[in-house]
Amino acid sequence: MTRSTRRSVIKAMALTPALPFAVQARPAGPTRDAIAADLDRYVGFGNKASGGPGDTACGAWIEQQLKQAGAQTERQAFSVPFFSPRRTELVSGAARAAVLPLAIVMPTGGSGLTGKLVRVEPGLVPASGLSGALVMVELPYARWSSALARPVAETVRAVAAAGAAAVLLVTNGPTGEAIALNADGNKAMVDVPAAILAPRAAAPFRALAQAGEAATLFLEGDAGRREAFNIAGRWRRGGAGTLVVSTPRSGWTICAGERGPGLVTWLALARWAGAALPRHDLLFLCNSGHEYENLGSEHALDALAPLPERTALWLHLGANVAARDWHEPGAGRLLPLPSADPQRFLAVGADLLPLAKRVFAGLPGLEMAYPASAGAAGELSTILAAGHRRVAGIFGAHRYHHVEGDDARCVSPDFVAPVIAACKALILGATA
Repeated sequence: MTRSTRRSVIKAMALTPALPFAVQARPAGPTRDAIAADLDRYVGFGNKASGGPGDTACGAWIEQQLKQAGAQTERQAFSVPFFSPRRTELVSGAARAAVLPLAIVMPTGGSGLTGKLVRVEPGLVPASGLSGALVMVELPYARWSSALARPVAETVRAVAAAGAAAVLLVTNGPTGEAIALNADGNKAMVDVPAAILAPRAAAPFRALAQAGEAATLFLEGDAGRREAFNIAGRWRRGGAGTLVVSTPRSGWTICAGERGPGLVTWLALARWAGAALPRHDLLFLCNSGHEYENLGSEHALDALAPLPERTALWLHLGANVAARDWHEPGAGRLLPLPSADPQRFLAVGADLLPLAKRVFAGLPGLEMAYPASAGAAGELSTILAAGHRRVAGIFGAHRYHHVEGDDARCVSPDFVAPVIAACKALILGATA
């Protein structure tokens, strides 16, 4: 199966024309204080790496919330990679910078890996001169998300095939921070160590590469696999079809803006749907393993999800459901705005397009609903690949996507409330 990336999806969706629709009344949602409390709780769990303490504690909280809403719950356990770092940095003389290991991590050992620094750009990998080198790959400016994106994957594999001792990705993007990249959860992309270097820390190493100097990469730590789990909440009524609402909870960092608004919207819908939809079976899925190319979602589809013909609607709440927007004045500075980032996409089944455009009217980015047949990213792509067609999904990447700075600054209950209301209206309209 060819995986969709955010970049390919955006290109396809740009060809879809907009249609005007009037705003319709939306069902009342939770209070601002209630939304804020859920956001604070999610952010407070800290780092959400799959199977780690934050992800596990968050999963237990979600399980408790589903039970309080009246659901029967179950956990689905599965195996995920992990890496507990002791030393992760790039060093050359006085130059020193922290790096992020690219999963699945190939450790260097305590003595590190030394080689000549060489710079390349995607698609411009030389046929010779890389043997034994530490190769810096300068990615173009983007809101990067996955190592499987073509400019990343093809270049990393070509560099490794040319004999490089290690690969260093410079993830140029809005914040200047190192952008963690999703990766395959079952096998390493290449058999050499690979890491991510922040653009703001790359300048001295660019100069060293220009001068033909060497550096040492340290990726020292404990690597292995551990258990993570999905949470399923069910309301069984024997109805004609099942409403499925899904969201991931795991990620590389605190994931405040990436995951928080989607998870809080998901919780609000779970607390509401039990009483609002008495004729339908309900399945609410909260997945771990997201950063390993939707590994948890694939397990859920295999064992927990209904068949496509038994699904009344599948609503997926992915990344950047309602994160803060920022001005970019330059020089690596970002200034917060009192509005949601519009770089979020709503993809729906063809029969749901008029309804979706009506109920999401006025919400920047989401007001332009696209047909899911144009493509999707993240876990929505796995749902479509499993044959589900009556779907709706939100996905995107805000400016702090996959970086350490994705914290409480990136969220506000004011951005989440209208999305909750629009999702309720979509569900009611699609299941009427």
